[in-house]
Amino acid sequence: MRKQYLIGLVVAVLALVAVVYAARNGNSSKKGEPKPAAEHQGHDAAKPQTPEEPRQQEPAQEAPSVEIPADKQQMIGLKTVEASVHQLQKLIRTAGRIEYDEKKISTINAKFEGWIEKLHVDFSGRFVKKGEPLAEIYSPELVATQQEFINALKWMRQNTAGEKSSDMKAMLSKDASSLVDAARQRLRFWDISDDQIKTIEETGKPLRTLTLYSPSSGFVVQKMAFRGMRVMPGEKLFDIADLSTVWIVAEIYENELALVKQGQHARISLSYLPGREMNAVIDYVYPALSAETRTAKVRFTLPNPGNLLKPQMFSNVEIAIPLGKKLAVPTEGVLDTGTRQVVYVDKGDGYFEPREVKTGLKVDGLIEILSGLKQGDKIASSAIFLLDSEAQLKGVKPLGGGHKH
Repeated sequence: MRKQYLIGLVVAVLALVAVVYAARNGNSSKKGEPKPAAEHQGHDAAKPQTPEEPRQQEPAQEAPSVEIPADKQQMIGLKTVEASVHQLQKLIRTAGRIEYDEKKISTINAKFEGWIEKLHVDFSGRFVKKGEPLAEIYSPELVATQQEFINALKWMRQNTAGEKSSDMKAMLSKDASSLVDAARQRLRFWDISDDQIKTIEETGKPLRTLTLYSPSSGFVVQKMAFRGMRVMPGEKLFDIADLSTVWIVAEIYENELALVKQGQHARISLSYLPGREMNAVIDYVYPALSAETRTAKVRFTLPNPGNLLKPQMFSNVEIAIPLGKKLAVPTEGVLDTGTRQVVYVDKGDGYFEPREVKTGLKVDGLIEILSGLKQGDKIASSAIFLLDSEAQLKGVKPLGGGHKH
């Protein structure tokens, strides 16, 4: 009886195992069969494709912002200001130096070899008038030329007074007159005046020395002539400067040079004349830049009544340059990162948007805004570094340059 019971139990267990095995094989065969959805997908692929519908435009990228509650704004001293249009004016302040007007400097030199026998002007800095004698020079060559002139005069007079036929007389007179004119012209080339030539004609005697006269009124700024000195042709003896007008030469830095142009007005003052200002106009901008100072020179011409302005004096120069109406904000409201300029725009309710802008000139605490802001936009004008630090901690950065505001 017990043996039959054990045999029945084993048959039951084997039957249960067979049922489980059959159930698993059925499930695996179902997994290998193609799915109806796949058949439908293949049926759709066989159909001719229709052109794609245009994609919808992607939504604009939302501008990032950082939140600063009102109590925190008051704590860090954050203030805002509106971007507005200002009448900008650039004021360039620089130093100038008074120099001689090069157009009114005269040089006196000798055109022949000789020796200085007498000096009428014997020190530098002396004022001389036009036509005043400066020095007397003895020259054997000049004496010989004068003697040739005198001989030509005598021969001309003899030919005109002699008893010869009219044709011969006219021919000789013409030749003699030509020689006299050539000798007279040669004396003029050596700076002998017409009065001196007339004296030689009247006396019939050569002048031992030639007197050099001042060609203009002014101060002797250089004197190279000394009594008894031998002079050679072309050697400089005197420099005379007319100080009725002087130059003021000022230096402009390279970054400001583009704003400076000929014809602009300037105010000039000197510590030598306190409380007195002079108006001047830029009459020349020099073409070269100094390699040492990275500056260029500009020149003013000023009248100098009473010789109050003396060469090598220093002066203060102010050049006011109007720039017109420009959109500008305080310079404290723009954060310069080195690669770009960023402002924080007040969006209201304590939110500030970091925005990249392009800037222009800086004038009197204001900076020109070329793009990125419009008139009326409010930006943070103080505590901007703290505001930027908060934005950096929260990972808030301005959008790229392609973002439109």
